[in-house]
Amino acid sequence: MKNDVDFDMYIKEVEKPFSGWDFSYITESGRMASGMLSWSYGSMVTPLIGKVSSILDMGTGGGELLSKLQPFPAVVCATEGYLPNVPIAKERLEPLGVKVFQIDEDDLLPFEDHTFDLIINKHESYSPHEVKRTLTDGGIFLTQQVGGSDCAEINTCLGYPINEEFSHWNLRFAENELRENGFEVLESKEEFPVQRFYDMGALLYYLDAIPWQVPDFKLNDSIDELHNIHEHIQLNGYFEVKQHRFLIKAKKK
Repeated sequence: MKNDVDFDMYIKEVEKPFSGWDFSYITESGRMASGMLSWSYGSMVTPLIGKVSSILDMGTGGGELLSKLQPFPAVVCATEGYLPNVPIAKERLEPLGVKVFQIDEDDLLPFEDHTFDLIINKHESYSPHEVKRTLTDGGIFLTQQVGGSDCAEINTCLGYPINEEFSHWNLRFAENELRENGFEVLESKEEFPVQRFYDMGALLYYLDAIPWQVPDFKLNDSIDELHNIHEHIQLNGYFEVKQHRFLIKAKKK
C-alpha cells in the first residue's frame, strides 16, 4: 500500500514548474545525479574568455552558466530559442552587460560576419556554416553536446521508440561536419556517464523539462511502465540510464 501511495504522490511531479535551465529541484535534493566526465566545460571556457574581446553563448537557457563566467570581455552576446527562457535570461544577463537575442533557428544568427572571437555552446544545436561565418579568423568554437543515444533506456522502459532524428549525432559525425566547413579540430572527447533517478517523480520532472527525450509522451498511456520503474527503484534504490556526451574545441581556419 505504501508503494502505491508514494507512486500517486510522484505522479504529481509533472505539475511542478520548470524555468530557465535549472534542474536544482531534483539535483540539489539528491533525487537525480549524473556521473562525472573527464573534462569540465566551465574550466575549459574560463581561460578562453580571458583571451578574447568578444564572445557569443549559444543557447544560454536562463543564463545560468554564462552569468558565472565573469569577468566578461568588451562584447558579450547570448542567444536563446526557447521563448519562456528569454525573459529569464534577459533579467539575469542584461544587468551584466550581456545582449540577449531571441532566435528561431540556429542556422540564421542575427550577427554580422566575423563578429566573435569565441563562440561557446553547451547542449545547443548549431549550424557549422553559421558558426564559421560569425567567428573571426582563427576564432574558437567550444561545444559540449548531448549525443543521439542519450538516456535511451528511458524510452525503452516506457515503451517508446528511441528518437531516430538524432541517432546519427555523435562525435565522429560532428567532427567531420566541422572539418568539412573549414574548421580545425583541436580537441575532442566522447563519454557515456551514468545518470540515476532515485524516485519516479524525479524522472517525470526530467521528462517534462526535456520533452524531446520521449516525443509524444503521454502520462496516462504509460502508467503501467511508470509503475514498473517505480517498483524497480523501490527494489534497487535507483533507475539508471546511460548519458551520451561529447566535447569539441575547434578553430576557424
